Amino acid sequence: MDFSLSEEQRAIADMATGLFTDFCTDERLRDFDETGATQMTDLWQTCIETGLHSLFIPEAAGGSDLGMTELMLVLEAQGRSLALVPLWRHQVASAALAEFAPAHFAGLLESAAAGSDILTLSVTDQSRSTGLTLMATQTDAGWVLNGRAAAVPGATEAAAALVLAQTAQGVCPVCVRFDTPGLSRIEGVLTQGESVADLEFDQVQLSAEALLPANATQWLEERAIAAQAALQLGVSQEQVRRTVEYVNERTQFERRIGQFQAVQMSMADCQVAVETLRSALWQLCYRLDAGLPAPSEALATAWLACEAGHSIGHKAQHVHGGIGVDLTYPIHRYLYWSRALSLSLGGSRATLERLGDWLATHDTLGWKYDLDENKTL
Repeated sequence: MDFSLSEEQRAIADMATGLFTDFCTDERLRDFDETGATQMTDLWQTCIETGLHSLFIPEAAGGSDLGMTELMLVLEAQGRSLALVPLWRHQVASAALAEFAPAHFAGLLESAAAGSDILTLSVTDQSRSTGLTLMATQTDAGWVLNGRAAAVPGATEAAAALVLAQTAQGVCPVCVRFDTPGLSRIEGVLTQGESVADLEFDQVQLSAEALLPANATQWLEERAIAAQAALQLGVSQEQVRRTVEYVNERTQFERRIGQFQAVQMSMADCQVAVETLRSALWQLCYRLDAGLPAPSEALATAWLACEAGHSIGHKAQHVHGGIGVDLTYPIHRYLYWSRALSLSLGGSRATLERLGDWLATHDTLGWKYDLDENKTL
């Protein structure tokens, strides 16, 4: 099997790495923190100019029509640099509209591909202990929405969002513009500095086409998991790199602490977690790009991303000792990002329960051969 990247994929990864490295030095991140802003506006504008904001958007909707693998490479670079721009939500939301309702959302897709409107999405409400609290009722004119979509990221900067609603036919994504009558926002800021808002729906009336079909929910979730896992991979890689660099410089008891066996074992565990996540993520992206089903692969990747974020984040902080909680030292930002991504993915325990439910109700080998267990090879 050939796991090497194509020349085009390498070029995209190199361009993204160079761009994020230039904009996200430790000094510039420190200055950005002091502004209280929730998006790097100048970096986002550069992403638009270079086309990074529309890689995953289909060509018919004005994008570059590339796959999850290319988007993964960009997001991995974004995670390493902690670039606060809405790359994955904007593109996955746009791609979902282009996939399931291109005619109805043609105008919104055009502005999204041009970068004049930002789209966001939230697909984690099903994993909350309260479950879905946004209800959609069908009427002769379309749909009426009541309830709340909790903690929708990027809501301050976005023009529209895809959120999940409970209907008589099941859970469906619904696209709503933020200027729709009856919709209000309670805004806040997430752990890593991204904007967030609870969306309150009070008799919000939408057309029939604003609600995507039920099968769009899984389509969205699988790609959202791949995108966030790619960010987590980048964050974790940089955490490990910086921590190894630190332990090779820091001296304690007249020895570099990287020479202590306990520190070496901690760093080895971190590297194993990184490579395990990478393997699962690449497999998931391959299956999504190939049009293969990937429900269990997505859940397994989400769990590994949550576990890697928790394990690597805490080991990195522990090895840094007291300096790890010094806000003037950059390593704390990686812990903020890894925790925020883990929460956005639904958390380890809830994800593992969902994966267990899937395994208990399916009799195929899934990731290995896509064959029935009792089929003779």
